[in-house]
Amino acid sequence: MDQSTIFIVDDDDAVRESLALLLEASDYRVQSYDGGRAFLDGLAQGARGCVLVDVRMPDMSGFEVQEELRRRQMELPVIVITGHGDVPLAVRAMRAGAVDFIEKPYPESAILDAVQRALELDRAANKERAAAGAVRERAAQLTAREREVLDELIAGHPNKVIAYHLSISPRTVEIHRARVMDKMAARTLSELVRMAIEAGLSRE
Repeated sequence: MDQSTIFIVDDDDAVRESLALLLEASDYRVQSYDGGRAFLDGLAQGARGCVLVDVRMPDMSGFEVQEELRRRQMELPVIVITGHGDVPLAVRAMRAGAVDFIEKPYPESAILDAVQRALELDRAANKERAAAGAVRERAAQLTAREREVLDELIAGHPNKVIAYHLSISPRTVEIHRARVMDKMAARTLSELVRMAIEAGLSRE
């Protein structure tokens, strides 16, 4: 079951209510907040979905909300809602990683399209995080020597160089390499290196 939530953060009661009605009518799960601090205080670690945030609010700007999400290492896609005079701030938010900004007054279709794109990004990112986590779990099962061999392979070293670096024979390297490939569920060396780098296992 999709656990995605659309978080609406806007100090304007009418805007929050209209956005909530629009999104709930499209079968989205919605949570609304009247300010950035209330949203951040209520946000659970690991929450999934996306954030619709007004760029200008009394307690925190949409940009500051985005910055705090990044500081907490929460990768929720952010859509900034802006008035005409706030476009430079919205562009700043885009440069900092917001996935879209929508100018007021906006058609309903613009909100729905932006939310759909943001949720697709979140699902793809979540899938990548899950895959990377599985790779790290498999790497944790390697012996100390196997992990050394993996690090050498990630660095692009051939068996003879690995043997020299680790003071073992090339044949022993081949044995460890085969075990690493098996434990990491990699069919080829290129697949092993790619999954290791994407999972953040490279120590360089």
